[in-house]
Amino acid sequence: MTDNKRVEIKPAKGRPMLSWVGKKPLRDVIAYPAQLVETFAPEHAPKTDKNLWKDWTEKFPKGGLLFHGDNKDVLAHLLANGFRGKVKLIYIDPPFDSGADYVRKVNLRGKGNQSTFNGEDYGLGEQIQYTDIWANDNYLQFMYERLLLLKELLSDDGTIWVHCDWRKSQHLRCLLDEVFSPDSFKAHVIWRTMTSSGYKGKKSLGRSHADLLYYSKSEKFTYNPSYLEMTPEMRARYSHADPDSRLFKDSYLGDVTPETVEELRKSNLLYVTSTGGFRIKHYLDEADGTLADDIWTDINPENSQSALLTDYPTQKPEALLSRIIELTSNQNDIVLDCFLGSGTTAAVAQRLGRRWIGADINKGAIQTTAKRLQGIIEGQLKNAKNKSKPLPGMEEDETPPPAQFSFAVNRVNDYDLQIQHNEALELACEHLGITRTKTDSYFDGTLGKKLVKIVPFNHPITPLDMEEVKRELGNRPQEERDVVVVGYGKELAVQTWLEDWNRNRKRTGLPNQIEAKDLRVDAKSGGFFVHKSAEANIKFKRAGDKVNIEIDTFLSPTIIERLKSQAGLLSPQIDDWRSMVDSVMIDSAYDGKVFNITLADVPEKKNDLVEGKYVVEAKKNAIIAVKVTDMLGEEVLVVKEV
Repeated sequence: MTDNKRVEIKPAKGRPMLSWVGKKPLRDVIAYPAQLVETFAPEHAPKTDKNLWKDWTEKFPKGGLLFHGDNKDVLAHLLANGFRGKVKLIYIDPPFDSGADYVRKVNLRGKGNQSTFNGEDYGLGEQIQYTDIWANDNYLQFMYERLLLLKELLSDDGTIWVHCDWRKSQHLRCLLDEVFSPDSFKAHVIWRTMTSSGYKGKKSLGRSHADLLYYSKSEKFTYNPSYLEMTPEMRARYSHADPDSRLFKDSYLGDVTPETVEELRKSNLLYVTSTGGFRIKHYLDEADGTLADDIWTDINPENSQSALLTDYPTQKPEALLSRIIELTSNQNDIVLDCFLGSGTTAAVAQRLGRRWIGADINKGAIQTTAKRLQGIIEGQLKNAKNKSKPLPGMEEDETPPPAQFSFAVNRVNDYDLQIQHNEALELACEHLGITRTKTDSYFDGTLGKKLVKIVPFNHPITPLDMEEVKRELGNRPQEERDVVVVGYGKELAVQTWLEDWNRNRKRTGLPNQIEAKDLRVDAKSGGFFVHKSAEANIKFKRAGDKVNIEIDTFLSPTIIERLKSQAGLLSPQIDDWRSMVDSVMIDSAYDGKVFNITLADVPEKKNDLVEGKYVVEAKKNAIIAVKVTDMLGEEVLVVKEV
C-alpha cells in the first residue's frame, strides 16, 4: 500500500476564489488504516439484497459504518479504500463560530474549578484550540480541506448540503463556489427555526433561521420533488368551481395556439376569463400539495421535551434530514455525514432505506449514535417479524425496507494498541506500506528493499532493542539489506546508538545501515496516534454481607492532554481526581454480559463531586463491577470477585 498511502486530491478550479492568510491547496492526504472496534449485527436479522452491495469495498462489512477520528483522516481513509465517487448525498453540520453551537464546553467538577476544555477537538495530534480556529484564518483552511475531500467522495450525480448560519454562511458559500463551481449551486435554503436570538426590535433584528447551502457535483443530479401539505391560505386560491362544484385555480397559458386551446377544452382544463382570455385549470382534488421551495417554515427544531433529545445543543430534527435525504437521494444510496454529532443523519438514513457512513472526532458522539441506531434497527427487525400482508383495500407501508440491519464502529488514527501484538503489527504495516514476511522468524516484513522489525508498542524503542537487531544480523552474515526499526516512541539514547553504528558500517564498507522510525512523529508518514484509555485504581473490602468500595485514583490522559494543549504554558493542576469524573455506576452481581446498575453516583450539580467511597450488599464470591465515566464520556470498567 506504499503508493496508496498518499491520496491525490484534484485542485479547486471554481471562481471566485476566496483568499486568507495561510491558504494552501490540498494536493494529497495520508490515508491511515482503520481499526475495528465493535460491530452490531443481530443474529436474527434477515439478509439484505446482495446486488446493492456490488459497489461496496470488500474491506468493510456490508452495513453502516461509524468512524471515530478526525474527519480529515476518515475521509482520506474512505478515498483510499474504494469510496471515491460513490457517495450520493453528503450532509454536514460543521461548527459555525467560536464556541457557539458545536463544541460542548466541558468543565471539571468542583467548586471554584475554572478548568474548562472542549468536548470535541479537530486533530488528536495537533489538539488545536477551538477558539483559535474561529479567531483566525485556520477555520477557512479547515473547511477548505474537508470540502475538497468531500468532493472526491461525491458521485457524479450526487449533492452536498452544508448547514450553517449567519456567522459563516457567506464564507462557506464562497468556498463551495470555489470547490464545486458557482454553476453547481442549487439553492440557499432558509430554515425558519422559530426561535429568535438577539434583542428583537430593541438593539438588533432577531435571528430566527438557519442556512442550508445546496450544491451538486454536476448538472446530472438526483432530485425528487417534495410536496408540502397545503395551508388554508393555499387552499383558498382554488376559488373557481365547475358546474359540479369541483374547485380549481387558474394560471397563465403561455402557448396559445388553436391546437392547444382545443386540446385543453377536450380535457376540461381550459378556463375562459370574463374578458375572453385563455388560462389553464389546476384542480384541488388532483393537487399533491405545494412544491417545496427554498424557504422551509414547517419544520420545528428539537425542543427540551423531545423524546429524541440527546444532550447535543445542535441536534437537528429528523424531519429536516428526512426532507434532505428524500429530496436528493434514492433507496439504497450512500449517505455521508462527517460531523455526525448526535447521529440524526445516520438515524434517518437507516429509517429511509439508505446506506450510511458517519464520522465524528468525539467518542461521546459515536457512543450516542451507536446506541440510537441499535434501537432503530431492533425496532425495524421487530416490525419486519410482525409484518403481515395488508387487508384488501388497505395501502401497504410506503417506508422503504432497511438497506442493512448491522453496522461497524472503527477508529482511524486514534488506535487502541492494548491489543494482541499481531493486530498492532497489521495496523503499523498498513500505515507504512510494509509487506509482511510471515516466513521470517524475526523480521516482520519489508519496506521496499529494507528489512523491517516492529518493536512491541507497549514501550518506546530503546538501545536494548537495537542490540537485539544487531545480534540477529550477526547471525545472518550473508544478509546485506538495510533495516528499519519501527516503534511507538523512541528514547534519546537510540539516536546516539544509530549514529555510531551507521558511521562504523560506512567507514568499514559493511552493509546493514539501520534507521529507527517513530510512528508518533515520523514526518513522512504523519503522526500515528494511540488512544490512551482512562485508568482507575479501586479497592474492594468485604465486611460481612457488605462490600466497601473505594476509588483510590482515577486518571484520564485525554483530559490531561486537552487541558495542557489549551492552557499553553500555564497547565492547570488537578488536585482532586473526582473533578474529572462525571459519574460512578456499580453492579453488585455482574454476569459479565449486562451491566445492571445497583448503585449510581451522579452528582446533581456541576460543582458537586462523586463520593468515591461506597458500600453495597453482595453475596459471597460475587462479581462486582464498577464503571467510572469521565467528563468526555470515556468509560473504565473494573471487575473484582469479592
